[in-house]
Amino acid sequence: MRNSKRILAMLLALCMMVAVFAACGDSAASAPAASASAAEAAAASAEAPAASGDKVVKIGVFEPASGDNGAGGKQETLGMQYANEETPTVEIGGETYTVQLVVVDNQSSTDKAPSAAQQLVAENVSVVLGSYGSGVSIAASQVFADGGVPAIGVTCTNPQVTEGNDHYFRICFLDPFQGTVLANYASAELGARKAYCLSKLGDDYSVGLCNYFKEAFLALGGEVVEESFPEGNSDFTSYVTNAKSQGCDVFFAPVSTEAAANIIEQAASQDLGMSLLAGDTWDSNVITAAAQGKNVDICVSTFYQEGGNAAFDEGFKAYINGNSTAMANNGGNDMIAAVSAMGYDAYYTALEALKAAGSTDPAAVKAALPGVTYAGVSGAIAFDATGDAIRDTAYIKRANTETGAWDFVAEQKVG
Repeated sequence: MRNSKRILAMLLALCMMVAVFAACGDSAASAPAASASAAEAAAASAEAPAASGDKVVKIGVFEPASGDNGAGGKQETLGMQYANEETPTVEIGGETYTVQLVVVDNQSSTDKAPSAAQQLVAENVSVVLGSYGSGVSIAASQVFADGGVPAIGVTCTNPQVTEGNDHYFRICFLDPFQGTVLANYASAELGARKAYCLSKLGDDYSVGLCNYFKEAFLALGGEVVEESFPEGNSDFTSYVTNAKSQGCDVFFAPVSTEAAANIIEQAASQDLGMSLLAGDTWDSNVITAAAQGKNVDICVSTFYQEGGNAAFDEGFKAYINGNSTAMANNGGNDMIAAVSAMGYDAYYTALEALKAAGSTDPAAVKAALPGVTYAGVSGAIAFDATGDAIRDTAYIKRANTETGAWDFVAEQKVG
């Protein structure tokens, strides 16, 4: 009996061992099947976007979101973001691509600009848009050249941006034109005979525009007093005092909006007694807010006047009012800055270049750009042999210190 039990126990143990090994064998056999199934699913998932035509093309956005020009950079970027929301896809070579904006902050700094540009090159963007600020555009230019990526300047007006290279284009007018427009306006409309010019040391935009203004103003028989202020300066009292003591008729200061707000405050407190004149950087609600309620006269030249394209104005305002982040980046209201209209046009110019290239390859896009034309909200866009926009019109606006808005003054051309 004892032996029978022992035999029975041994048989049961043997059966259990067989069952365990059988189970292990089934599990091991099913593992490769599961792995194969997962791999197939992953492969199918990877192929799905291509099969459905959901391809992606990247457009780099090289703009300041911080630093002296952060306010303007955000507004320029808003135009691109609105355009991307309006038209999120593009047909390239017979296929539909989703357009992805890759945004970097160049921090308004010529020192930081190259590393920000390198980020875009590393992201394999097909074309770059920007920047607000000529200095950062010039500083980043070689990075884009070395990376083989074309760039479309939006409001960087200094001639050096496109000089001597074949990869940088732009859709805005240039400072020689803008400086002449402003000098003509100061002389003919403001009756100025002596102008005070204030620039920031080392800033390509303000130094360059002051020089072009000076050249044109002197040619008109005027006199010019020049001064520059260093990086980080926020006290402009001595400059306002000097402009007054020199008997100047106009105070020309094409500087950043951050510096401009301080100049306006101090000009008002010292009763400047002459018009403040500036270029496109002052076309911002930062300026109208600083001027509201103060005894100052501010005139600027710019690229677009609100009301110039009703459909764009209506759509952009709806976008701003429907997006709290966009509203904050636009300075807290839905006023349309000219740089936003220019950012919008730059986006569509990039799409035209991609369509003309029939490829997302940056080299193909660069080769296509010289022949690109586009009917923008800011005017017709086409490039000359240097890659500069063929533009002959600027708009003069005056800050309304009662309403906090811009009043259109005149459309200016240079014969």
